[in-house]
Amino acid sequence: MSTANGFQNLHELEKNLGYTFKNRHFLEVGVTHSSFANEVRGHIEYNERQEFLGDAVLSIIVSDYIFENYTELPEGELTKMRASLVCEKSLCEFSTELHLGDFLRLGHGEELMGGRERPSILADAFEAVLAAIYLDGGIEPATVFVLGFVKRALAHVENVPFKDYKTLLQEIIQKNPEERLSYMLVKESGPDHDKRFEVNVMLNSNIIGHGIGKSKKSAEQLAAKEALELMGECPHLLHPPLAIQPP
Repeated sequence: MSTANGFQNLHELEKNLGYTFKNRHFLEVGVTHSSFANEVRGHIEYNERQEFLGDAVLSIIVSDYIFENYTELPEGELTKMRASLVCEKSLCEFSTELHLGDFLRLGHGEELMGGRERPSILADAFEAVLAAIYLDGGIEPATVFVLGFVKRALAHVENVPFKDYKTLLQEIIQKNPEERLSYMLVKESGPDHDKRFEVNVMLNSNIIGHGIGKSKKSAEQLAAKEALELMGECPHLLHPPLAIQPP
């Protein structure tokens, strides 16, 4: 099924992608690495421009999904979640699921250096192939393609017993039974469609953290996070966004 340059039958790749192209040229470009184009006489399109477009398409699809499904999270946590889903490691894993490396057109030198398994090449190819789907069929099939990976990735992480900031803070305070932890709503402002909540977390009568969020729950989480940071508990090592289940 492979040709001399390692370029497999694109029909097989379409099966892996779950998408049939009307114009297969977009897919051909998506799997063509610059090293291949540099070794071939004549003008050969390679995938860097599509990678650029695919990066933007991926970002909007992932951003839209987590914005709609994780309504309790503030902007900073949404940003962290998106970054974890579109990073090189994640995209390389998605490409591996598709066996995308088997279909790449690589230059001879890149082939010998293990380019088919190089994480950066696989991640870039995933974005380029996503762009190919977008260019051929529009945003709907591109969204179906991306969310197939994103939903599985989120479901896997959500099944891991992560602790959120409030839970971790509570566990620390409970080590001293005489201490009392509470949350106090100190301010609520803004119209109904754009509320803003400010919360203090109290240890006995002392304020140990302050948080501002779009909901009372998110403000409490951020107040607990600030308290943990002041206590030197390094809450950034947790993964709170994925501990909060979507509605």
